[in-house]
Amino acid sequence: MHRVPVFILALMSTTAALAADTAAVPYPQNYRDWHHVKSMVINPGHGLYDAFGGIHHFYANAAAVKGYKSGKWPDGAVIVFDLLEAKTADNTVTEGARKVVGVMHRDAKKFSATGGWGYEGFKGDSKTERAVGANALAACHTCHIAQKDSGFVFSKLRP
Repeated sequence: MHRVPVFILALMSTTAALAADTAAVPYPQNYRDWHHVKSMVINPGHGLYDAFGGIHHFYANAAAVKGYKSGKWPDGAVIVFDLLEAKTADNTVTEGARKVVGVMHRDAKKFSATGGWGYEGFKGDSKTERAVGANALAACHTCHIAQKDSGFVFSKLRP
C-alpha cells in the first residue's frame, strides 16, 4: 500500500481550492460608490417574492455603465443588485437587513458557457459566504437566458 505524503495532499487541495477560486466571481469591493442604476421593490404577491422579495438597489461599475448605454457589455463590466429586507411601519418602507449581494461579472472567455457572464450571490453582509454555491452559474443564467437580446441583463439604465 502506497502512502501519499501529507504535503502532497495539502498541495493538491490548495491547488484545487485556487482553481475553484479563480473561476468564482469576486465580491465587488466598494460597489456602493459606483453608478446607481435604479432601485425597485418586489412586494408579496410577485412571482419572485419568495426568492427576491425586498428592496433592490442596482449599481454598475464604469465598464457596465458603458454596456448599459451601448448594449455591448465589455469584459470587466460588473453589475450588483443589493437586496435588503423591506420594513413597513408608520406608512413608510425602509431598508432592513441585507439579504444578498447579487453580482454579474463580465468575462467573455472565462464565462463563455453562460453568455460571457459569471454570477454569484453573497449572503447577507458576508464578503465570502456564497448564497448560491457551486451552481450559481447555471442557476442564475437559466433565468437570464430570457434577456439574451439585451446581453442577458434585466435592468435598464434609468434616464
